[in-house]
Amino acid sequence: MKESADLFTRVWGCVTKALPKAGKTCLWLCKIILPISLLVRLLEYSGALAILSGYIEPVFSLIGLPGKTAVVFITSIFCPLYASIALIATFSLGVREATILAVMCLTAHNLIVESSVQAKTGSSFWGMTFLRIGMAFVIAFTLNRVMPAGDWGSIGETEMTAASLRLQEVFVLWFFSSMKVVLSILLIVTGLMIVHSVLEEFKCLKGLSTVFAPLMKLFGLPKDAAFLWLVGNLVGLAYGGAIMREQMEEKKLSYRDGNILNYHLAICHSLLEDTLIFVAIGIPAFWIIVTRLFFALAVVWARRGVKWLTGR
Repeated sequence: MKESADLFTRVWGCVTKALPKAGKTCLWLCKIILPISLLVRLLEYSGALAILSGYIEPVFSLIGLPGKTAVVFITSIFCPLYASIALIATFSLGVREATILAVMCLTAHNLIVESSVQAKTGSSFWGMTFLRIGMAFVIAFTLNRVMPAGDWGSIGETEMTAASLRLQEVFVLWFFSSMKVVLSILLIVTGLMIVHSVLEEFKCLKGLSTVFAPLMKLFGLPKDAAFLWLVGNLVGLAYGGAIMREQMEEKKLSYRDGNILNYHLAICHSLLEDTLIFVAIGIPAFWIIVTRLFFALAVVWARRGVKWLTGR
């Protein structure tokens, strides 16, 4: 009985520890999502987005996307992923198009921050930045040819901010669609924060990393990278990078191994959270998970092949 009470107390402590962080996250999300999604609504309303789309359409048509989606991808490069999610939910897109765009954003987002983190753990800032942007287009081009055609359904509003709408209606449409996205993401992030807090409290991460250790060989990664691979895919690059740097300072991982791990994490990180928040707006989990893991594997083995051929 006492053991059960202690267990409940520890778990409840994890919940109470996570909830304030979730509240701060909600405010942070609103600061990102609301102004960016409003800007896009107003650009659509004014007709400026249609003009911009006309110039970009030829390039994005090669990867199966309308020109207007370039706004989402450009936003993704400079901003956290949540901004891109809000914009995808704002546009009226087919599920197939939205999936291709989502994987592009997953590959290249928040690059100033995340490439800086990777630059402190054995990699080049510009190397990681160009790798992620380039691979975003490679992956999109591939998906456009691999994903079956047909009726996948749609995501977002059936009609975006049409010119026939009054400005007041544009604001109402923007507010309710944005808050729907914010609340969906908040519920998922809160749950993930609680899970992460529980894993830390019961020191489960080290044990879980041993389970994933055999996968490292398949991915072309050193066995010692299993723990950091798990951390990077549970909590993302920013926090994962801080732990990686600590491991390097303690000589538990070399900068060479850290660099090769960064090639994988550049394409595939925060796999759990990223997948769930995109699933919340209607993106199929299968295409997110399989695509990211496959191309992360391919990039690492390509990197190893180049090293072997050049004798470095």
